[in-house]
Amino acid sequence: MEQIRFGIDQLVAAPLEWKSARLALVTNNAATTSDGEPSRAALLRHGFNLVLLFSPEHGLSTQGADGVAQAGGVDPLTGLQVVSLYGDHFRPSMDALADLDLVLFDIPDAGCRFYTYLWTLTHVMEACASAGKKLIVLDRPNPLSGDLQKAEGSMLDEKNCASFIGRWNIPVRHSCTLGELALYFKATRVPGLALDIIKVQHWDRQQTVAQAGWLFVPTSPAIRDMETIALYPATCFLEGVNVNEGRGTEDDFKMAGAPWIDSEKLTTLFNAQSYDGIKATPVSYTPEWGLYAGEYCQGLRLMVTDADLFRPVLTGLILLQLLKSQYPAELKERLYITVANATGTGHLDRLTGIKNAFHKIETGELVIAAADTDHWEERIRPYLLY
Repeated sequence: MEQIRFGIDQLVAAPLEWKSARLALVTNNAATTSDGEPSRAALLRHGFNLVLLFSPEHGLSTQGADGVAQAGGVDPLTGLQVVSLYGDHFRPSMDALADLDLVLFDIPDAGCRFYTYLWTLTHVMEACASAGKKLIVLDRPNPLSGDLQKAEGSMLDEKNCASFIGRWNIPVRHSCTLGELALYFKATRVPGLALDIIKVQHWDRQQTVAQAGWLFVPTSPAIRDMETIALYPATCFLEGVNVNEGRGTEDDFKMAGAPWIDSEKLTTLFNAQSYDGIKATPVSYTPEWGLYAGEYCQGLRLMVTDADLFRPVLTGLILLQLLKSQYPAELKERLYITVANATGTGHLDRLTGIKNAFHKIETGELVIAAADTDHWEERIRPYLLY
């Protein structure tokens, strides 16, 4: 199998006449060449005139806390000025873009709608269109694979649930690369944008990060390994209710726990459902920080047994339904305060994309919605690159 080459690998190897143009790069430490060199360092080493950096949620370091505003500053690696796009504004200002010739975007994705790097991309697209600046996306594989048969709803109710964890109507698991989504959004949302995509080479869209074996760099403090990537589209829904999702432990997004859960009972009921590709084991733990910090929690730990069969979105919504059926008095909505949602209200609606989602757990409407991708494969097909 030939080594996968990311968009950045393709770019630095190409003889380009615009290398001396004034360039900005939207990036973070998770964006590297296939050999592990930070993308911004690779660009400078190959003679590109990089003059400014923009960074998303979690900052350039990728270590900023979830939902917390990130400051700009100076990049210690390159000495370049860094402008944060996760603080008092989410898109580059016209002043920041004024002296630039081109904007490059290179940030890995997690493959699901509520991971914010995708929506930073859309804000950059709109800003570049307004400023008349060309945007070039350095594409990367989808770590969950690009298998459109595995795309899962629910689709986003834009009128009632649009936010920074889902601006536009796509499935939770979209099975696309950011380059493909950029092409789709250019056609449907930002038609005035001058856009190019530097494609990935040697990637079969059926491959996950684990199957393809490309270098995985943690994309944020809680997304530290490939197992978390696989489980994240299931367990992130727990952020919307009063169940700890593993934060405050070494197993972020791999567990579900609370002081009022009976671990043996919940695990037995979960496994009795015989979900494809996933099993649970009982767990007890005390989070060091976050929800229930310092409190003894019981729950379950999820383990993917077959990535081809596992449907994380469906699993996550069924887990919510199971929790609601077993703990109707204890399970409640959670306020989840972020810089993009100062009140913290409606977080479960924003995650699921469905209005009044908490009240629809016990009716089964959320589980039904997981199967509805609203002809996504048909709509996205003209924009697929692989």
